[in-house]
Amino acid sequence: MKLHKSKVLFGLLACGVLLTACGGNKDNASNKGSDVELGEVGEFPVTKEKIKMTMMGPGTGEAEWKDMPVFQKMAEMSNIEFEFTTPPTADFSTKLNLAFAGDDLPDVLFGTSSESLTPAMEMDYGSQGILVPLEDLIDENMPNLKKIMDEDPSIRKSITTPDGHIYSLPMIHRGETAIWPRGPMWYRGDWLKALNVTELPKTTDEFYDLLVRFRDEDPNGNGKKDEIPLTDVKMDSTRPWLMGAFGLTERGIEEINGEVVYTPITENYKEYLTYMNKLYSEKLLDQEVYGQADEQKKAKGQNNQIGLFPDWFSIFTTGKAEKEATDDLMFQPLTSDVSPELVVPGSTRMARETFAITKNCPSPEAALRWVDYFYGEEGSYFLSKGPEGALWEWAENDKGEKVRVYAEGIDTSDTEGERAKVTPNYGITVPTMGYPETEDMMILTDPNQKPDRTFIEFIDSETQAKITPYAKVPYPLLYLTTEESEKVRDSETDLKKYVEQMEAKFITGVEPLSNWDKYVKTIESMGVEEYVSVYQTAYDRWAEK
Repeated sequence: MKLHKSKVLFGLLACGVLLTACGGNKDNASNKGSDVELGEVGEFPVTKEKIKMTMMGPGTGEAEWKDMPVFQKMAEMSNIEFEFTTPPTADFSTKLNLAFAGDDLPDVLFGTSSESLTPAMEMDYGSQGILVPLEDLIDENMPNLKKIMDEDPSIRKSITTPDGHIYSLPMIHRGETAIWPRGPMWYRGDWLKALNVTELPKTTDEFYDLLVRFRDEDPNGNGKKDEIPLTDVKMDSTRPWLMGAFGLTERGIEEINGEVVYTPITENYKEYLTYMNKLYSEKLLDQEVYGQADEQKKAKGQNNQIGLFPDWFSIFTTGKAEKEATDDLMFQPLTSDVSPELVVPGSTRMARETFAITKNCPSPEAALRWVDYFYGEEGSYFLSKGPEGALWEWAENDKGEKVRVYAEGIDTSDTEGERAKVTPNYGITVPTMGYPETEDMMILTDPNQKPDRTFIEFIDSETQAKITPYAKVPYPLLYLTTEESEKVRDSETDLKKYVEQMEAKFITGVEPLSNWDKYVKTIESMGVEEYVSVYQTAYDRWAEK
């Protein structure tokens, strides 16, 4: 979106947000009959006269949205000023439900997610006319998002409900790490060097042998037998990567060659449990894996006790500086006797339900024109890093080149904390398109500092080598019909709870794997056949689009 000539042009790029604006022109008035005139599509200001709108979203507690430079600058550029209702993230789902129940809704919902604005809620309130259908309005008012969806038709397909409408907008991820469904697993590099490991394990047998060496050969060099070869919190982050060695990418519903299966009752999953039980019984897997919190895991990492662990970046667990972390190698996918092909879980590269317009909005057209800014490169960066003068400012280096540096007063030891005061794009999902970060987008502490992309390039290289070629999305991002949702709602909760409990028992040996058949029969008695059938029908419908 081009900025109005009287406004400052932001040379920005990167992640985006979802903002909303309302106003309708005289020829195309909204459901409330507003006579506020719109500007040109793709340009600021959005409305020719200043208007006020209301917005509801989850607050992270870092700063009030009304005080955030992103919203303040957007109000100036667009002529649309928001009044905010931002319950704490922990209470947001409850507050949102109350707002729907009491017909006390804002004009737009921003920063929601499938946990707060669930797919079932979206379809229910959309069918009642409480949420506005957006599909035609997108094509007419959102050139940035329309271009993205035209280039990747799967996006439109994934955000279209079974009744043919789009009621919410997504956060879309691009770039190398967008393929991650969660943080990868990382080997501690100094342990590998201490044991002279020059090639990472590629099979489950080789992996077992390395974990044994981590346990027995004092790789942290302190003379104590305190090494923990592998750790996690409830196996939630490690499980998908290790299940890949047994041909599976998800504990639950997974599509394999067009057939939907419930993986926790497959023989491949049994092989995974058998293997993990072996690791646990030989103290190769952390004995506190089912009892510790993430803070305890990180404490062990910073105490140099862990050889392999999951996290977004290894530095979050080890406490190392970025320049020291390029020795911490990403987990190499494994094969096994039951699965000779490399496979790892892949992300759909998208999160839904991040923005919606309610029936109260005086002009959905204006709302969509505003938020569309954040699906372009310039607006994406603006949403991620804020306007000039807040988190960053322009400076000139010794070569006379303009570079971005942290603004005066910014605590450079806590740049993420500072960023959280500038933008709502922190700790929540927002409507935006995430673009790869280039060197000229980096914010420096000194104008003469040389931009260092070593760590970013290392992460990208590891991802290209170990995840991207083998990534498989377990199940597409799609909608169940209301009837389908009702069919699986209770069984889904019961199955998930039972499988979680039994996995922990099988791996720790509390429940012997000799009781596998009894476990399978219990799951079958819980209605898993109909459960799978519903997801198969939904998949077939999605695949035919």
